[in-house]
Amino acid sequence: MKCRGCGSALSLPLIDLGTAPPSNAYLRAEQLAQAEQWVPLKVGVCEQCWLVQTEDYTRAEQLFDAEYAYFSSYSSTWLAHAETYVAQMVERFGLCASSRVVEIAANDGYLLQYVDHRGIPCLGVEPTHSTAQAARAKGLEIREVFFGRETALQLVAEGWSADLMAANNVLAHVPDINDFLSGFTALLKSAGVATFEFPHLLSLMAEHQFDTLYHEHYSYLSLTAVATLCQRNGLDIFDVSELATHGGSLRVFVQRVDGQRRERQAAVQRLLDLEASVGVCTPDFYATLAPAAQRIKHQLLRFLLQAKAEGKRVVGYGAAAKGNTLLNYAGVKPDLLAWVADANPHKQGKLLPGSRIPVVAPEQLRHEQPDYVLVLPWNLLAEVSEQQAHVREWGARFVIAVPELKVL
Repeated sequence: MKCRGCGSALSLPLIDLGTAPPSNAYLRAEQLAQAEQWVPLKVGVCEQCWLVQTEDYTRAEQLFDAEYAYFSSYSSTWLAHAETYVAQMVERFGLCASSRVVEIAANDGYLLQYVDHRGIPCLGVEPTHSTAQAARAKGLEIREVFFGRETALQLVAEGWSADLMAANNVLAHVPDINDFLSGFTALLKSAGVATFEFPHLLSLMAEHQFDTLYHEHYSYLSLTAVATLCQRNGLDIFDVSELATHGGSLRVFVQRVDGQRRERQAAVQRLLDLEASVGVCTPDFYATLAPAAQRIKHQLLRFLLQAKAEGKRVVGYGAAAKGNTLLNYAGVKPDLLAWVADANPHKQGKLLPGSRIPVVAPEQLRHEQPDYVLVLPWNLLAEVSEQQAHVREWGARFVIAVPELKVL
């Protein structure tokens, strides 16, 4: 395989998680008699530009289809994050009614609703029909297409050259990352700003977050790799912030190389130096994830088997893509994890891909009163434990598996 960033041969392996179905390909009951598509889940590292990436087995159109089930608005903490972001960007860059804001991967309108409430013209680009419809129901204008340079040029022709472009948790999701980034160069005004948010590779490695590896995530990003990608496509990073979201993320601020330039902030070089010091550009840095994943798998299986032997009932909370990676890698089925509760009605009544564990409404927790609740989206542990605090009334305990098994 060739690196999708620079075209070099991809020779350094990071981890092999065997085979798995796409992590958001939830099953309806009538599909249970059909075979699922299981494809290899292997991740490698480019030793030229240090872009970490999955090997290609599935097309984006198969992963982000009309029944895509990830809706951002079902997380209260993520909504608060989006509202704060909009307030900060309006103040920092002086956005007003004459500005244009474009969000790429607008999902269900979780962010643009706050732009719209401020009277700032905005447009969302979102290829999945299910979430695009939800955004339109909020009164937002949505283009139901995949974004790249061609789409950007069409939007420019329609008068949507942007003062601000937002792209949260999408940079890792695009197979042709160069075409995607060149679209930002085309759509940004000369003085425009784009922000990208993405899980930071340093957090993934330090916290052994192997469950964030799945087919929808084509890339796993360091600032070092993103800086190279941006320069290749006519963009320049002028600031970066470290965020707590998704277990540790970056927000990168970029501008056009040929536009009105802002001074690069010291935070950029500090973080590049940090990445260099921990070895992001050395093969040894990438050697720790595979053994950590095996350890986590064994810890989880020991816990579930012991609970089963003791007659305890374990259920899950959060039908998250990362949970599907974990469960399929560990080979967990409904005999060890009876069901998973999720607040998203688009997932309820379906079954998890691969494991075929049923997804139910959160009310099932009180009805069945399990002994343990395994929180699969560990990054939302605080939110889940607060929202579902009533499980402690009958002595149930929350559990997480990553970065190590903890019974809370």
